[in-house]
Amino acid sequence: MLTYEETRPWAAVIKEAVKTRKMPPWFADPHYGKFTNGHTLTQSQIDIISAWADAKAPEGDPKDMPAPVQWVEGWQIGTPDLVFELPVPFDIPATGVIDYQHVIVHTGFTEDKWIQAAEVRPTHREVVHHIIAFVREPKSNWFKGQQAGVFFIAPQVKTETEPDTSALPSDFLVGYAPGQPAEILRPGQAKLIKAGSDIVFQVHYTPNGKATRDQTKLGIVFAKEPPKERVLTLSATNGTFKIPPGDPDYRVDASFEVATQVELSGLHPHMHGRGKDFLYRVVYPTGENQTLLSVPRYNWHWQNWYTLEKPILLPKGTKIDCTAHFDNSPNNPDNADPAKEVSWGEQSWDEMMVGFFNLVFPADMPVESLFPSKKNIAGIASN
Repeated sequence: MLTYEETRPWAAVIKEAVKTRKMPPWFADPHYGKFTNGHTLTQSQIDIISAWADAKAPEGDPKDMPAPVQWVEGWQIGTPDLVFELPVPFDIPATGVIDYQHVIVHTGFTEDKWIQAAEVRPTHREVVHHIIAFVREPKSNWFKGQQAGVFFIAPQVKTETEPDTSALPSDFLVGYAPGQPAEILRPGQAKLIKAGSDIVFQVHYTPNGKATRDQTKLGIVFAKEPPKERVLTLSATNGTFKIPPGDPDYRVDASFEVATQVELSGLHPHMHGRGKDFLYRVVYPTGENQTLLSVPRYNWHWQNWYTLEKPILLPKGTKIDCTAHFDNSPNNPDNADPAKEVSWGEQSWDEMMVGFFNLVFPADMPVESLFPSKKNIAGIASN
């Protein structure tokens, strides 16, 4: 849909998509929260598009057209200051199941770097379910001894003392999934990559019937001046659930408690095909609570971030509570197998329950201050 000629044949489909509010893909209940990136259409806009389609999609006067958008090699963040690339390409077969692939890439940074924007770009999006670029700090034991520059499969080991393997293993820099935008932070805010850190790519490939090759890139833009605030992406997760076969409304909860005063700036629910709805609320130390985001009809095909119009102050001891429901019934068209008990797993026919969120705090505050005990419940690699 870059030109009139490309768009006109789709006029009838566009009309249907906007009238049913299937597009643009935005799933937040308007009764809760205000978001800067909420892309919805007004009824007036929908009526204009519908009338245009009914009139056989006339072009109008070309003199009234806006100037063409000048794309920067497709990057949403503009021209990156630095681009990391997977050191070797990965060959995706036409069929089969591919375990999560990991690759460690040395940054070569000899000093701390503050990141204003970051974006992951797969070579072939049609065979990529998701990618996460993590920051692994120099003292981290995560994948200690693992050779850099080669693909490997990370073990998932559950024990009696640690039955839940859902916690993220390190500092989340930026992710890619359908509908997920690049990470572009507000002026004065940035994410931190410490000197000597590595980037760990986690890639989930999904064959689609045609063999192809991927060599994903990560572009970053450095902050132009030292930021006043640091942004850290954390999550509330629950990996202990077992969804019974056929259950149409199975509830799973997860929670995260902040150990010091911070601000909350963005939310990102994540589930797979059985995901039905997702809700974020904060519970203050006073006992008061506030619903921040309700996604009553979760759609796993669009992994949206919800950026709060105004960051919310979270006093010490505030809990970020997440509640999700799953539909494991035959009535769910995205259900891989309604006769199966479903638990946490990496593949799309398994399930996940993750409530990502962005916390904002003074740039010089130690990240350890975020956690209520010495045990690092979020798995940040620097602790």
